[in-house]
Parts: sequence; C-alpha cells; structure tokens
Amino acid sequence: MDSLKPTKINQLLQEVPAGVVLSSSWLSNRGYSPELIRNYKKSKWLESLATGASIRYNDQVDYLGAVYTLQHQLHLTIHPAAKTALGLLGRTHYLEMNQQSVYLFGNEKEVLPTWFKEHKWEYQIVFFTSSFLPPGLGMTKLRYKNFNINISAPARAMMECLYLVPQKINLIECFEIMEGLNNLVPVQVQELLEKCNSVKVKRLFMYLAEKSGHGWFNYLDKDKIDLGKGKRSFAKKGVYIPNYQITVPKELEDDGLPEI
Repeated sequence: MDSLKPTKINQLLQEVPAGVVLSSSWLSNRGYSPELIRNYKKSKWLESLATGASIRYNDQVDYLGAVYTLQHQLHLTIHPAAKTALGLLGRTHYLEMNQQSVYLFGNEKEVLPTWFKEHKWEYQIVFFTSSFLPPGLGMTKLRYKNFNINISAPARAMMECLYLVPQKINLIECFEIMEGLNNLVPVQVQELLEKCNSVKVKRLFMYLAEKSGHGWFNYLDKDKIDLGKGKRSFAKKGVYIPNYQITVPKELEDDGLPEI
C-alpha cells in the first residue's frame, strides 16, 4: 500500500462520486498511468467494468452512472431522452414504464465508447444520433444518487418521441404522453420549435398539443414556426389534417373528417 501513494487514490475517490464509471482515457489525462491503475485493482481500490473503464471496488454502477461519465469525463452530449427522460422526470407514471430498454440521444458523429457497448446493462440501450435539435437546448439536470446528469426536459423529450415515430414509438402513445404535459412553458416550447429542423416533429408536436387543448399552446407564435411544405403521412388509411398537412391514424380522429 505504501507504494501506491494513498493520497493520489484518495484524491481520486474524493473527486469522483460513487456509482459512476472511471474512463481509462480520463484517468490517463489526469496522470493515472495504466500501471498505477493495475496496482489499484490488485489492492482492491478499483475493479474493471469493461475494456477501457473501471469502477470503485465492489461498487454498484448502472447506466446512469455511465451517462455521468459520458457527460462529465468524455464531454459528450449523449443523454437520456424521449420516453426514458419523461419516465425519469415522473411524467409517464400513468403509462406502463419501459422496463426493457432505455433511449439515449447524442449529437451527430458521437458514438458510445467500447466499454459502454461491451458492458451488459440492466436495460437494453437504444442509442440514436441526430441534429434535429441543437445540443444543450431544452435540457434539465437530474439529481441521481449523489451526482447530476443532463437529461431532456419534457418539451424536448416529447419532440424526441415524435422523432422516433413511427419506427420506434406509436403516435397514439405520443398523444397519451402529450396529454399529460399541461404545464410546459410557452417561451421554452417556442424556442425549441423555432430551432427544430424536423418538419415531421414540428407538425406532429403542434397537432398533438392543439388536440390536447393545453393552455400553453395558445401562447405560441405560430407564424415563427416553419412547418415546411408538402403532405406527410403517418398512417396508410388515416385521417387527413389540413391545418398541418398530415395524415394520422383514425384512432386519433373521431370527428368525421374524410379518410384518404
């Protein structure tokens, strides 16, 4: 133990909260050599999680502890998103919680580290990269255990759900989620809609918000939201909504509009 410089390991354990991953590249940048890390593992200060990553010895680390590392050590924008973020914020309590998988979104060209992909997490990780929203916009901090991570706030998470329609998420389910978002802040929604570059997401968001009858919808400046041109269809034999030039499943519309 004397040769392991306890002050250095103590400094590390004080600096990094329990429950998170220690990236080998981050450790190296902070002066912890591979030999020193091996010594820490032999002395049961640390243990391996996967290739390129360690954790405190006998620590319990879940995917959120890994997300902390992605954000705070590797400086990536990867974050819990869509239904996962809404669940973490308690916004999907009336729906069946997604117990099989979690959704992570990152910016274009970002990739999950090898150690993240190699480790067997409790949930299946479903990872998407996109640039349909600016990184950092519409985010909030989540306090988890003894650390903070950035996750999508409700308005952004709702748009991420719509981004996954219809391949991964059903539009009917998105409507059920939207119905519960009755206290969004109009100025925040406005900024997201103005800076969103997905016509599909903007049209569906506006349609579902209006259909839900939320008061905040009336405060949006629709003239500043570019909804693009041309029709979009999200159902083979659905109902056409002229205001948004979209065709939606019949289950969403029961007011006698014509089928197409």
